Amino acid sequence: MTFKKLILKIHLWLGLSSGLIVVILGITGCLYAFEEELRPVIHSHYFVDQVKDKKLPLSHLLEIAKEANKKVHPKETFSGCKTFNDNKRTIETWFYEEIDKNAIWYWNQYHTTYVYVDPYTGTVKKIEDYNFEFFVFVRMLHQTLCLNSEIGDPIVGTATIIFIISLITGLILWWPKNKSAAKQRFWFQWKNTTKWKRKNYDLHNILGFYMMIFALIIALTGLVWAFRCYDQGVQWLFNGGKTFPEEKRIVSDTTKYTKINATDKIYLTTLKAHPKAKSYFLFTPEANDSLATFQTFIRYENRFDDVSMEFDQYTGKNLKVTTYKDKNNGEKFRFINYDLHVGSILGFPGKVLAFFASLVCASLPITGFLIWWGRNKKKKTATKPVQ
Repeated sequence: MTFKKLILKIHLWLGLSSGLIVVILGITGCLYAFEEELRPVIHSHYFVDQVKDKKLPLSHLLEIAKEANKKVHPKETFSGCKTFNDNKRTIETWFYEEIDKNAIWYWNQYHTTYVYVDPYTGTVKKIEDYNFEFFVFVRMLHQTLCLNSEIGDPIVGTATIIFIISLITGLILWWPKNKSAAKQRFWFQWKNTTKWKRKNYDLHNILGFYMMIFALIIALTGLVWAFRCYDQGVQWLFNGGKTFPEEKRIVSDTTKYTKINATDKIYLTTLKAHPKAKSYFLFTPEANDSLATFQTFIRYENRFDDVSMEFDQYTGKNLKVTTYKDKNNGEKFRFINYDLHVGSILGFPGKVLAFFASLVCASLPITGFLIWWGRNKKKKTATKPVQ
């Protein structure tokens, strides 16, 4: 067996073994590429009925959301909220309840509810079962095949590794022997007489070649969520082989405990420090954690401008500010890994590129299977005895 025949065998059987999962990952990747742009279009409860002069205090809005959700899901605990610089947007609050962490399907593990509140009137716009929101379902199908992450992550991760090897073996098979062969492998040479088998072959080889680099980036960045050891290894590599100790936990001053809610003070401090941010995430401490800090995350249009802040949950005093520059190299890479994965690191054009790369990734197992099926059928026809 020649080297290329061996590579062909490896390419074939690896492709067949992981093809279905790769198709699912590619299609869901396409659907999720423009999630940020599409969500406000399809969800009317993201917007207020009318913009007014003054918004209600955030602490009051959170109490409204808590009371509304308590009537429907009394066991869920409040986890945090998100506000926007866009005055037309409602406030998002979310609640969480663990059901069975060992359940097979993700929707049986935990339940998440989002409550959307009009910041001007305090009207609850919608109480949403977030587990089955369209884009959440697409993301979970993409990330774990909707399975418990302990089960789904290794399956998706293994299929991704196989896909990476398939891309490399595919490049070896694609590599032309001479200039004459190269012409047909760089662009489509279709005519009116070109048969569908040839077109399918070209779609597999030519599109696969042009999207290979982008497909590799998507696959390699996706492995970060599948394997913790890979995630840690990549960060270790970016840190030049150094391992940084965990930072000491910043704690609130329990001696200054007060029943007065510091949420409004913390929120106003965050707004004042970052008035031009796109959105603000506020994560309240758990009720049984008296030492925890109140954390806020400030999101800008440019990911590198994002900032996180920690506050004393009782006094509202700012205890720590962390910018992108404050992170070590491994943390910096991990911070932008998602943006690399979905293409948003390059803005909207990057998302378009990621969309088409995902679409091609989804098509490769299909066109590859058709090539194998056609050749297999041809061999059977050729060896069939004459009657």
